[in-house]
Amino acid sequence: MGNVIELRGVWKVYKMGEVDVPALRGVDLEVADGELLCIMGPSGSGKTTLLNVIAGLDAPTRGEVVVAGVDLSSLKGAELARFRLRNIGLVFQFHNLLPEFTAWENVAIPMLALSLPLEEARERSIDLLRELELEDKADRRPHQLSGGERQRVAVARALANNPKLILADEPTGSLDLASKRAVMGLLRRVNEEAGVAVIVVSHDSLVASYAERVVRLVDGRVERE
Repeated sequence: MGNVIELRGVWKVYKMGEVDVPALRGVDLEVADGELLCIMGPSGSGKTTLLNVIAGLDAPTRGEVVVAGVDLSSLKGAELARFRLRNIGLVFQFHNLLPEFTAWENVAIPMLALSLPLEEARERSIDLLRELELEDKADRRPHQLSGGERQRVAVARALANNPKLILADEPTGSLDLASKRAVMGLLRRVNEEAGVAVIVVSHDSLVASYAERVVRLVDGRVERE
């Protein structure tokens, strides 16, 4: 089994006027294919920055980020966006569904971005929603869904292009206990059945209990595993 992620000496420094503010300080991290990892740490410890660097949404100030065998620094612009679409599914705390589109249309967006014909994209969207027990909500818009249902649609969207990796940033942060369990159970099922690696950023011990491994980030450094 190989690694889906390899980070070596990753720093991310932001400029605030004349001052350098390090968000990540020399992070080394390996994540195996098919692993479910939870990254924990206090607010401001660099968790979201780390996820953004892994996703190629933010370039590191220095260090190496290798995802699915590709050094992200070798990809630019549209090439990087296409790589992300093919390999990485993203789930955010507040689902980021487009309010004017139905559930199935939101799920279809990543597939249409890779030029899959609309009918095929619709069919796969409905299949994914069926797997997540949301087939009867396929034609509803986000405001017609509960918080837990919206987050399950967001997970379906993250799975649309059969990614090697799902990155979830506080995916249960705004949910009640039953919805948290449903979303984390779903991510674990995807991880176990489809062999997709999952990284969840959270400060919730319930979320951590679903992971095979927990990494603690403090002040931009991996403090312990």
